Amino acid sequence: MVSPAANRQNTGAGNGVRTVDMRGERMQRPDWAPDEIDIERPSVARMYDYYLGGSHNFAVDRAAAQAMVAAVPEAPLMAQANRAFLRRAVQFLLDAGVRQFLDIGSGIPTVGNVHEIAQRDAPDARVVYVDVDPVAVAHSREILHGNDRAVVVQEDLRRPERIVAHPDVRRLLDFDQPIAVLIVAVLHFVSDDDRPAELLRTLRGALVPGSYLVLSQTSADGRGDDERAEAERVYRRTDSPLWMRSRSELTALFDGFELVDPGVVWVPQWRPETADSAEDAERAAFIGGVGRLGG
Repeated sequence: MVSPAANRQNTGAGNGVRTVDMRGERMQRPDWAPDEIDIERPSVARMYDYYLGGSHNFAVDRAAAQAMVAAVPEAPLMAQANRAFLRRAVQFLLDAGVRQFLDIGSGIPTVGNVHEIAQRDAPDARVVYVDVDPVAVAHSREILHGNDRAVVVQEDLRRPERIVAHPDVRRLLDFDQPIAVLIVAVLHFVSDDDRPAELLRTLRGALVPGSYLVLSQTSADGRGDDERAEAERVYRRTDSPLWMRSRSELTALFDGFELVDPGVVWVPQWRPETADSAEDAERAAFIGGVGRLGG
């Protein structure tokens, strides 16, 4: 669960730990924060890191995350359920013979990254992480140092043509072989004005039959109007406003892919490891599914 927001933050810097006083007149920048990021505006990537118990977040991120928890008490559960869905989906893909993964919107690295799951069972698996957040990219590079079968690139889902053409993506992934595209806990930051269906069609056009698409995002299904409005209000203060979708809307985004059983469901219901783990699944607030490209 999310711990109460603190006014001071201990951050790793090299081999030491530095304390950053968030109440001081001038906020200090920890060594791990790239110069170009705005450390005074909440970041959805750092908020998500906080929900998962990570340490790469600032007081402003924790305050926004706490506001989200006040509006939607299940927010930490939502993040944890989504992370568990990612793990089960990757395991399913490995069992299906997939050895190439393109994780778009991968976020700040936490335990249970795609390459950790995939390369544990399939050392030959190759993983490309893509994220627009410089903190996520910087820490991914640090974690992946020395791993020649995993790489991270800084790009935006809203520019899919640049992702599939990126030299590091092309160097590591063979687009003549099946690839699993993972867009997990990202689409709720892509508005309808950004034409998500068109973005996904561009990605689909780069894939060969036998490839897979994994999607998940928050849904307003079963949520009260007040709760939805408050959640959207919290995220309007961040770098990425929230855009919830219904199950039917997310299902439509799998256009061209054949949904894998059980289809688009609350993420705890997607091939749960135990019956108990799927109880009260709607509390997770995330819906998701996996589709296979035929042909």
